[in-house]
Amino acid sequence: MIKVLVVEDDARLVRALKINLEARKFEVESASDGHTALRLAAARKPSVILLDLGLPDMDGIDVIKGVRETSGVPVLVLSARHTSEEKIRALDAGADDYVTKPFSMEELLARLRAAVRRREAPAPADEIATVTTEDFTVDLVAKKVVRNDRSVRLTPTEWHLLEILITHPGRLMSQQRLLLDVWGPTYSDNTNYLRVYMAQLRRKLEADPSHPRYLITEPGMGYRFEG
Repeated sequence: MIKVLVVEDDARLVRALKINLEARKFEVESASDGHTALRLAAARKPSVILLDLGLPDMDGIDVIKGVRETSGVPVLVLSARHTSEEKIRALDAGADDYVTKPFSMEELLARLRAAVRRREAPAPADEIATVTTEDFTVDLVAKKVVRNDRSVRLTPTEWHLLEILITHPGRLMSQQRLLLDVWGPTYSDNTNYLRVYMAQLRRKLEADPSHPRYLITEPGMGYRFEG
């Protein structure tokens, strides 16, 4: 059963989410503040977290950062903050998606299912099991990245984006193709998502993120991986 941790201090919204999620066979647990959320995330190991940013004891951005210290669990932000700057802050901290309040339950459920699918996606075919560069190694079967003899922690969305690029070496992948494959058809115009996640991948993998050797941008067109 898919376990969902709802982090929200609005009791009515928590109740609505719980009713709708449990009706669809999700297991639901809730936290009304950030500290409880971090404790439950560590102890219960949920499949996905739905997180409000406006919590009574701490900013939701700090909750994301705390979760990301130990886990790659998908985090979907639910927030009334709707500016691009707020969205980028959340994505940069490690969120996998951002849903602006008010939202439809069907939209939320679609995004939640997509996040779970990204995490549980099967490994690629065995003929491309490992990709090795001078700076890092990617094990596509184990879904692990090693750089300088140390494991690199990637979020599910970061992993999915990297996986698409490295399994098509040298091929230009259009922005629209990446947005469709990683986030789904409703994100065809959200090119800022790609910029944020590519910047995060470069910080984690490139020796000089400002002059990338492997994760190349083709301005106005898309991205490609050069091995």
